[in-house]
Amino acid sequence: MALAGAVAVALLLFAEARRVLERGETAARLRLGRLLTAAGGGEHGRGADEAAEQERLQAVVPLVAVHATILGVIVCTLGDLVLDVVVRLERPLVSGDDAPARTEVGPGGQAANVAAWAAELGARARLVAKLADDDTGRLLGVELERRRVEVLGPVVSGRTGVVVSIAEPGGERTMASDRGAGATLAPAELDPEWFACDVLHVSGYGLLVEDMAAAAAVAAQETQARGGRVSLDLSTWSAIRELGRDRFHRRAAALEPDIVFGRDRELDELDDAGLAPTVVRKLGPGGAVVNGKTHAARPGPVVDTTGAGDALAAGFLVGGIELGLDAAARCVAKQGTMP
Repeated sequence: MALAGAVAVALLLFAEARRVLERGETAARLRLGRLLTAAGGGEHGRGADEAAEQERLQAVVPLVAVHATILGVIVCTLGDLVLDVVVRLERPLVSGDDAPARTEVGPGGQAANVAAWAAELGARARLVAKLADDDTGRLLGVELERRRVEVLGPVVSGRTGVVVSIAEPGGERTMASDRGAGATLAPAELDPEWFACDVLHVSGYGLLVEDMAAAAAVAAQETQARGGRVSLDLSTWSAIRELGRDRFHRRAAALEPDIVFGRDRELDELDDAGLAPTVVRKLGPGGAVVNGKTHAARPGPVVDTTGAGDALAAGFLVGGIELGLDAAARCVAKQGTMP
């Protein structure tokens, strides 16, 4: 009977772990935590005759961890960790005037957003970024780790970047970006072991600076050498045009990406033909097109579109386009970029 009870606990733990990994359910995490505490016995209710039972539980529970590892995906992102300032306007701005707004401040940056959503959806997530040693950088690192994202990368003296996102009443947004120290990541600052992952997701902003583009290429090679895939988000059509389409295309091609994400203007600006086997065209309220097949967006409220494309990318990398659309719908229904 004791062994049967241990098996039953293990099966229940496995079921809850699967829900956490596949759906990122908050309630499931809480149930799993309680079950793990119960399985461990806690500090109360232990008798001398429970030792054998605990040994049997310890023999069974690791099987759950093995299954959880199989079900999980390791997502590594490379890019920026910045201070995200999201301003939601109650009415459109008028030059020289004042408009009421609601403002939120927190960690952000495209790569950081994707990592946070990947963790929320059940993956193991890590962010590789160059961090400033100022108070803002330290606070952002703590906030991201609180979201179960492992933060890796060199820490240097300098200033943490800031991105200000202005969300119009209809949900459309405009961004002003100051990348700070994060844009100076170089190949020599990377540890190859950081890129032992199932997929490396590179922010296109990282390709705008030569040293960081070279670092992204090294990271992609390390990932591919370990059997992982590489994905790239094109990020910004205006910066692609400013840098030069051919130069950006060469830097993107050096990654040999398996997946490319982009909006219409980015993909059209770059002419993505042949860049990757899988192209995900992000259409905002229109959903997404994956290799020519259209997938409709989820219906629901739209509060702020900032970060929706990052949530979609994370979901796609963890579980495919349907999970990506679910994550995007959750993102736009609230203010801010992270779960």
